[in-house]
Amino acid sequence: MRIVDHNGNLVRHGRAFVNGVRLHYMTAGDGEPVLLLHGVPKTSYHWRHVIPLFTPHYRVVVPDMRGLGDSQHTAGGFDMRTVAEDFTALMAELGHERYRVVGEDWGAAAAYQLAAAHPDRVQQLVYQEMILPGYGLEEYSFLTAENLRSFVWLWHINFYSVPEFPELLISGKEREYFSYFMKHETHDPSAITPDALDEYVRCYSSPGGIRCMCEIYRATLTDAEQNREAAKTKLTMPVLAVGSEHFIGADNERQMREVADDVRGVILPWGHQLAEESPDELAGHYLRFFAGEMQP
Repeated sequence: MRIVDHNGNLVRHGRAFVNGVRLHYMTAGDGEPVLLLHGVPKTSYHWRHVIPLFTPHYRVVVPDMRGLGDSQHTAGGFDMRTVAEDFTALMAELGHERYRVVGEDWGAAAAYQLAAAHPDRVQQLVYQEMILPGYGLEEYSFLTAENLRSFVWLWHINFYSVPEFPELLISGKEREYFSYFMKHETHDPSAITPDALDEYVRCYSSPGGIRCMCEIYRATLTDAEQNREAAKTKLTMPVLAVGSEHFIGADNERQMREVADDVRGVILPWGHQLAEESPDELAGHYLRFFAGEMQP
């Protein structure tokens, strides 16, 4: 799959063995570093439209989370504190000691843990379209009339947490399953293009791909404990909470105000997959935030 910078040059691919895992990552552009972290069930390919909007201004580092994409399928280590340390070690390996972090979905949960554990390294944080375990995620997974009406009933949190059963039911039906799942969470289903679906199906249908995805959810209660502990000290770096009108919305800002001091929020009129549904609008907000043009 071709991913290019603003000049049409292909991104550079690399692999690094850090924190006990071999991570695949992409880099492009020059300038101050920005770490882009994808969620589930996606890979670094999720950022393909945003990358060329960043590269005139910044150097981007775009890794695959452990167990996902082309990173190593590990036996464990899927709690977000460990995942955050993967990314911290990767940035140090690449020579970046201080940087901006953008995380969406589970990538946002990892970004929060990274910022909480290493506030000296994170210059600014973008927290996008995720409910932190311990701060509302569990409630979103319940079967309630309100959740059904809002189309944000996160039933899959409980489903994936059942040992072995999701792997049995999804394996062999990855294309049908992920096509429905991802498009259901969008406001514009056509944004999940065939090339993206091909890439996600390729990665999640590889040996161990579904298991690793599920292990992220099986660590949810551990994540909740980690988040509550981390939140005893509020983040002090500037935070931009990005929500979608047709998915998590204002709850992104609500929970960031519980764990951080310097927060501003924006809600875009799209669904959950913002980098695929509205990359230009999304990147514009990122760039204004990075430039200090968005006040709390």
